[in-house]
Amino acid sequence: MELGFVGLGKMGLNMVRRLRGGGHAIVAFDRNGDAVKEAEKEGATAAASLDELVDRLKAPRVVWVMVPAGPATEEVVGALVSLLEDGDVIVDGGNSNYKDTIRRHDEAAKAGVRLLDAGTSGGVWGLKNGYCLMVGGEKDAYDAVTPVLKTLAPENGLLYCGPSGSGHYVKMIHNGIEYGMLQAYAEGFEILNASRYDLDLAAISKLWNHGSVVRSWLLELCENVFAKDASLESVDDAVADSGEGRWTIQEAMELDVPAPVLTLSLLTRFRSRQDTSFGGKVIAALRNEFGGHAFGKASGR
Repeated sequence: MELGFVGLGKMGLNMVRRLRGGGHAIVAFDRNGDAVKEAEKEGATAAASLDELVDRLKAPRVVWVMVPAGPATEEVVGALVSLLEDGDVIVDGGNSNYKDTIRRHDEAAKAGVRLLDAGTSGGVWGLKNGYCLMVGGEKDAYDAVTPVLKTLAPENGLLYCGPSGSGHYVKMIHNGIEYGMLQAYAEGFEILNASRYDLDLAAISKLWNHGSVVRSWLLELCENVFAKDASLESVDDAVADSGEGRWTIQEAMELDVPAPVLTLSLLTRFRSRQDTSFGGKVIAALRNEFGGHAFGKASGR
């Protein structure tokens, strides 16, 4: 089928490639002209603006938006709603907050435009392996874009979750769980690395993916990482967060659901970005005051 695609970053451009491989006709737009040229190489039709993208599509139109959550999505979706017509569909494939999605959905509906939220997981590997898609919004809109969704997703990797916001909600919790899984692997491998044994972390990663209860795709990636740089000397230890972990914890608090592992995994990311910890200094100073404990790594902390 034919669709417009807005946002040709690392994931967006690969999604265009996968869609083109599935025979879909793509009209592509990105503020980065070089990215649009790359999409053209894949057989997509270039658009110089959102107006041109909409003009090049036949009604009823489908436009997939793959831009950063927040102001960028707000701007693009708002502009598209003003350009599209009754019965057209916008798919937000980014990591928008589900509450923002519901609001945008209701605003778009006033213009007769249907907004689907498609939580998308798969990262840079999605081109080869497919993208796990969690979709919310009107069922008839979902049905209308099913050919596109099935091309993007691997077998059993597509789910209609329910009304507006449900797709982004499920993706939000997915990413919160991811925070906890990453932290668990990080702590385990740090203990292994600090042990008395000279352990091959790449080999252990590979081993655990064969019959172990902790096997996962993340362990496959661990194997790749340790094979490239066993000591990780080339890696900066500051860990960013893109919002979904915070929203997951906020949701847990609103629902009175205890989520200590996910919460601590998020807070650990905050700690990783500090050159020095003032809180750590407070603890060290207090230990020195009440017990005469020395400062620094030799203090037995």
